[in-house]
Amino acid sequence: MMDSFWFSFAIALLISAPAVASNCALNGVPIVRNISEMDQDNYGRPGLSHITIAGSLMHGFKEVEVWLQTLAPGARTPIHRHSCEEIFVVLKGSGTFYLASNSHKNYPGSPQEFPIYTNSTFHVPVNDAHQVWNTNEHEDLQCLVIISRPPVKVFVYDDWDMPHTAAKYKFPYYWDERCYQTSSTKDEL
Repeated sequence: MMDSFWFSFAIALLISAPAVASNCALNGVPIVRNISEMDQDNYGRPGLSHITIAGSLMHGFKEVEVWLQTLAPGARTPIHRHSCEEIFVVLKGSGTFYLASNSHKNYPGSPQEFPIYTNSTFHVPVNDAHQVWNTNEHEDLQCLVIISRPPVKVFVYDDWDMPHTAAKYKFPYYWDERCYQTSSTKDEL
């Protein structure tokens, strides 16, 4: 009985081996991890610190993705939109959340401004252009960010009057680039 258990276990390991061979941990993550030991980067954006706590491409999550983002005083995200829901939980600091709920128009238009602060939460509806800005001159703004339908596909705007059709498509997004693998096989004749 015990020999058949170990044989089944060995077969299961062999079958799952291709997922482990990836340079990104598609086979999941440990149940308990220390955030201070996770990779963080600014991805070429001064004033940003990003940690993917639970990622689709990086960790194999299918339905949600979780990030820890810190913005230094004066730092901000680009004006952007994406076809997923996004929820922010402000862990520390304060700032301003800009939201343009004009996805039915040709461009985002003038955004609404919402003050954000420690222990506040806010959400971004699907495809609404938005921006998070640390307008506090004295303290970092740190947020836990949860998105649906990962990996995120982003459209970036130069300003609020830029037409939706001119927004720059970015996929994979910066923190997903090292784990995104394109197929080397072509489906053309």
